[in-house]
Amino acid sequence: MTGSRPSMRLGVLDVGSNTVNLVVAEAGSGLPLPVHTWERRPRLAHRLPADGTIGPDALKRMITAVDEAVAESRRAGVNRMFAYTTAVVRDAPNREDVLTEVEKATGLRLGTLSGIEDARMTFLAARRWLGWQAGPMLMVDIGGGCLEVAFGRDRLPESAVSLPLGAGRLTREFLADGDPPSPRAVRRLRRHVREQFAEVAARTSWESPRTSVAASKTFQQLARLTGAPPLRLGPFVPRVLRASALRPWMKRLAAMPSPKRSALPGVSPHRARQILAGSIVAYEVMRRLSVDSLIICPWGLREGILLRELESQQPPLVNAAWVPWN
Repeated sequence: MTGSRPSMRLGVLDVGSNTVNLVVAEAGSGLPLPVHTWERRPRLAHRLPADGTIGPDALKRMITAVDEAVAESRRAGVNRMFAYTTAVVRDAPNREDVLTEVEKATGLRLGTLSGIEDARMTFLAARRWLGWQAGPMLMVDIGGGCLEVAFGRDRLPESAVSLPLGAGRLTREFLADGDPPSPRAVRRLRRHVREQFAEVAARTSWESPRTSVAASKTFQQLARLTGAPPLRLGPFVPRVLRASALRPWMKRLAAMPSPKRSALPGVSPHRARQILAGSIVAYEVMRRLSVDSLIICPWGLREGILLRELESQQPPLVNAAWVPWN
């Protein structure tokens, strides 16, 4: 009697502006359903200077979190790892020094994804979650450093853009004059977002989508804030963010200090300061693209990376195969 073949475990390590996330999945499952998850919050973007340089304190927190993630991946039996960092490090002036120091301390070299690669993988995750009945699909994703928008009819988008309009970045650059920020700072931010996105929207051909979808924690929290069911009810409960419900919340958030925002439904304390910038980006993008509502997708970049790998590992059919043909 032969023993069962041990399963291959894939790990995706995401080092973001606020959190470090490890997701582990079984390669044989065909779906990016986690068998193990782990999270730390080193808050790399906390007190980051305007130019985005990663300082010694942030680097120390990053090394500690990555080292713990490496140990956790070994405990979880990970056989293959995909480790990357997002815009907070990718766009930092001292990026190479940071990546080198992390590798020296932990033995793990973090990769970086471009904004377009980020958009493509997140679009893939949304397509697989919603299925082909979604038809032509628009996907929007607000991260800590960047905004990604993608459109397509297939598994991957036909067009994608990435802009430096992430909620954390904009908070540092425009809303640092107080908590809550001054009305003048909020007006400057709204004008900046409109100008930045209008220029790209004018140069990009966006077909009218059948389905508009949003990924990322920012959109999940905005949807909860405007009345969507809480995340504790699970990923299969439908959630929608409506522009009409979001608009009045921008003014309310602008008048609240961070501690008061963190007491609102769905707003976590470590994202309370940047949720205002996130709401402004979300609303201005929806308004510019004439999108009344966005379906909230619980899958995002990490699931897209896993799907890309899982779909490339399909076993061949036993007695039939694709062959060259003239």
